[in-house]
Amino acid sequence: MHAVSLQAPYLDTAADQLCFSLDLAERPALAEREVLLGGLTVRLRLLGASHQVFAGPVRETVACLPRAVRGLPARHRRQLVGWTYEFAATTERLDPAGFDTRVAGILDRAGAAEHSLCGVFPGSPQAVTAVVAEESGTPSRARLAWHTWHTYPQDGQIVSTHTRLEAR
Repeated sequence: MHAVSLQAPYLDTAADQLCFSLDLAERPALAEREVLLGGLTVRLRLLGASHQVFAGPVRETVACLPRAVRGLPARHRRQLVGWTYEFAATTERLDPAGFDTRVAGILDRAGAAEHSLCGVFPGSPQAVTAVVAEESGTPSRARLAWHTWHTYPQDGQIVSTHTRLEAR
């Protein structure tokens, strides 16, 4: 795992402030990591309590965005030239013990992954943004997936996303 202590204060954001976009340009990142998966350069970017993943034709952003409609789609599918993109998001609210256990599991999963980027905010070790990317498929038919987690300790919420990008 590539873990970083984010050098930014944890802002009191909430899960329902997150927005989704596939069309945004690069935003200022607190941490970034480039990995090679399925023959593509994949950029994992932490923007604070949000992320961007750039992979081939995809520029996925989940962030608190000004002038955007708030909320994440439960599911989103798009056909791109040569690729199929699928996104899913869930938000769960947990009691304090469940939240602690779930955050520990996220940190363990990110820690065990070869291609990950995980940021922890100073002053709040339960405030985490993590991205784990992996590949499957064959050399002639690339298939990538990434999972993200955005944790909100102030209200016990965790936003999880799962994305698949598959060559057609």
